[in-house]
Amino acid sequence: MIPASERAFFIGHESALPIYERLREAVCALDEGIEVRVGRSQLSFYGRHMFAAVSFLKARKAADRPPVYLTLTVGLPFRLDTPRVDVATEPYPGRWTHHLTLSLEADVDEELMAWVAEAYDFSEAKR
Repeated sequence: MIPASERAFFIGHESALPIYERLREAVCALDEGIEVRVGRSQLSFYGRHMFAAVSFLKARKAADRPPVYLTLTVGLPFRLDTPRVDVATEPYPGRWTHHLTLSLEADVDEELMAWVAEAYDFSEAKR
């Protein structure tokens, strides 16, 4: 069950909640110690450090953005070369931030979860 504080994040974006529910379940299944922290502009997934976040960041131009979406942000030690990534930046050497638009529950698939798992492992390796 999604806590009320997380549900409140979706006020005005209720149709995106099923996508988040599926993503949250899959992410939290990676490790029992994963927690979700609610912020004003994003829901952040933490182990020892933040490794992924969900927001309504407009990573795509309006014409290319689906009517219902979430933006998933993950940090990896390499750049993903896939059309699923809307924006990738290297804020510092060896750290790539990727923004992916999720518009369907089916977008939370094995490929996506492999990237989230890599982001989790990458964040856990930090000192």
